[in-house]
Amino acid sequence: MDLPWLTTLSGMAGSVLGASATIAVSWVNQKTQNQRELLREDIRMREKLYGEFVGECASLLVDSFQHSLEKPETVLPAYALLNRIRLCASHQVLAAAELLLVRITDQYFSGSRSMQELRELAHSAQADPLREFGEACRLEFESMRGQL
Repeated sequence: MDLPWLTTLSGMAGSVLGASATIAVSWVNQKTQNQRELLREDIRMREKLYGEFVGECASLLVDSFQHSLEKPETVLPAYALLNRIRLCASHQVLAAAELLLVRITDQYFSGSRSMQELRELAHSAQADPLREFGEACRLEFESMRGQL
């Protein structure tokens, strides 16, 4: 082979390899960026869902301390949220949510509490019935953010 052809062929091969590498790196970067954005959106969606669940359960807890469960549809919105949580949550978050609803239901059937009982409850180890669910959610979010 002539030296000019060899030089030209080497130059063309280098250009093709360089362009291929650039395209491959761009594709990998775009794919990684898309995965991160999907994960961020998943976190935002879960934060909203878990927040709705906390709000609904807090309302039911207050109601359960003062009333018995006269209409089962009272707890229906919380169970609807629980089933939405079941679609995406970790096992720990789901277990904590289920336990919280059991606790709320049990409270409805245990009768109303007096103000003195509520005061004692506020100072007990069971003061925050939403805590276990909140802690499970926090751990799940930390794990998800670690993937970013």
